[in-house]
Amino acid sequence: MPTVLITGSNRGLGLEFVRQYAAAGWTVVATAREPGRADALRALARGGRVTVIPLDVGDAGAVAALAGTTAVPALDLLINNAGVYGAESATPESLDFVDWQRVLDINTLGPLRVSLALLGRLRAGRGRTVVTITSQMGSIADNRSGGYYAYRSSKAALNAAMRSLALDLRPEGFTVALLHPGWVRTDMGGPAAPMAISDSIAALRRTIDGLTPAKSGKFLNYDGRELPW
Repeated sequence: MPTVLITGSNRGLGLEFVRQYAAAGWTVVATAREPGRADALRALARGGRVTVIPLDVGDAGAVAALAGTTAVPALDLLINNAGVYGAESATPESLDFVDWQRVLDINTLGPLRVSLALLGRLRAGRGRTVVTITSQMGSIADNRSGGYYAYRSSKAALNAAMRSLALDLRPEGFTVALLHPGWVRTDMGGPAAPMAISDSIAALRRTIDGLTPAKSGKFLNYDGRELPW
């Protein structure tokens, strides 16, 4: 069966990715910053298809060590899901630049760190697919309301970085895609969000199943529709 590694698997979208891929028979490597506190994730690991390993994508040393651990086999699919929202600022004058740097480190640099660290594992697999969960809030064309400086800029920069990675890895047959999960009822999305986590992940999985090298470098909605940069 194919193998997937999913970052940020302790809750929300990441946890549901783990649940659905394990139920579909995949071998799943799930990462979380604090596995000891991720009860729901550790419960899924008791089924035998899920291996849980600690990882903070904002820790460059931990990410570099990831490729050297025997817990990570050859991979068919990498899902960069880990991310943070950051502090909300009511006005431009109240921006927290220290927090902004933290958000960029996790949301922008983190997925690229992980992808590069695991290139060897992905080359050894058959799927050669890297999926990064981004947000429509990273679309410059779609920004009509302003605000959310840290989160928007981190996702816009992430989109640009992964677009470059897609082009650079195209000669090797890699597929690198950026996916927006929709407005989902998670801790980040809030209770007013219209979409259930299970529905978002089911739709994302269908879109991932339909990815081909021809779609590499695309910014896609959860339903496969292409989004404006």
